[in-house]
Amino acid sequence: MEILASRIVIRPTDPEASRTFYRELLGLAVYQEFGSGPERGTVFHLGGGFLELVGRSAEPMSSQPAMWLQVRSLAETRARLLSRGVTPARDAEAEPWGLWEMHLADPDGIQIYVVEVPQNHPFRHGVPAPDTPAPTPLDVQIKQADAADRGTA
Repeated sequence: MEILASRIVIRPTDPEASRTFYRELLGLAVYQEFGSGPERGTVFHLGGGFLELVGRSAEPMSSQPAMWLQVRSLAETRARLLSRGVTPARDAEAEPWGLWEMHLADPDGIQIYVVEVPQNHPFRHGVPAPDTPAPTPLDVQIKQADAADRGTA
């Protein structure tokens, strides 16, 4: 099987609220839109894939998918999202397995994991990780990004 492209397809209960969340609050770029009316399709860029909102569901899916979105800087992304009014379901933390994660939920409760892979994590280099200087701790980066966002850096 040769896969040329991939998408996560979601049928939201409130398509306009979901479009606003992904476009305005998360800042995802629109790849294409099709159809018309409130249930028109909107496809967003999602790194190496796409997120498609199409149609409408009478109720949220009983078994929700989850999205894993890797960012360059979790602290900067967090500051930008907070400034747009996004409230994390769980604030940014350094996980026991070494990734830095913040959890969000879209209007239908779909979990979104916003993740930074620190410079010294094996995901970046394979196992074992080479002698790489330890990154600035996440909590320090968050304080710096929050201060920069307030203009007090």
